[in-house]
Amino acid sequence: MPEHGKSGDDTDVVDLLLAQHGQIKNALESVRDSTGAERQRRFDDLVRLLAVHESAEEEVVHPAARRHSVAKEIVDDRLHEEDEAKHALARLAEIGVDHADFDGAFRAFADKVVAHAEKEEKEEFGQLITQASREERVRLANVVRFAEAVAPTRPHPGVGESAAANLLAGPPLAVFDRIRDAIRDRRRQSGDA
Repeated sequence: MPEHGKSGDDTDVVDLLLAQHGQIKNALESVRDSTGAERQRRFDDLVRLLAVHESAEEEVVHPAARRHSVAKEIVDDRLHEEDEAKHALARLAEIGVDHADFDGAFRAFADKVVAHAEKEEKEEFGQLITQASREERVRLANVVRFAEAVAPTRPHPGVGESAAANLLAGPPLAVFDRIRDAIRDRRRQSGDA
C-alpha cells in the first residue's frame, strides 16, 4: 500500500476523512450523553461537522472514487445513505433535542451514520489509497480542508452578512447546501471542477 501522510499540508484525503469519522463518532456520543442547552449546542456542532464532511465527500471524494474504478453502485449506495442521513438530521432538528422522541430517533440515526462510515472505509477509502496518486490524495485533502475553513464553529446570529457567518443560518439541509456550494466554487476557482 502506498504511504499516506499524517501531518500538515501533506495529509492525504483518506487520513483526513478517517480522522473526521472519529470526530463524528465522538460528536454522536456527546449528543447522546448530554441534556438541555448543552445537548442543543452539541447537536448544532454535529450538524456542522456532518455538513462539512458529507458535502466534501459528495463533491470531492465520491467523484474521485468513481474516477478510480470504485464500482458505481458502491458510490451510489453511499450517496443514498448520505441523503437519508441529511433528511433524518433535518427531522431531528425539527422535533428538537428536548422532544420525547428525540432519544430513540437519534440512536437510530447514530447507528446508521456509524455503519455508513464503516462501509466507506472498507469499500471506498482503500481503493483511493491504491488507485489515486499521493499527489491527488493530498490535493483532495486540501479541498476538504477548505470546506472545514469556510464553516464557522457554530452559528453566530447578528455577526454580519459574510459567507462564513451565514453558512449555518437555517435548517440542517440548508447548511449542507451552503457548504457544498462553497466547495463547488472553490473547485471551479482552482481548476478542479
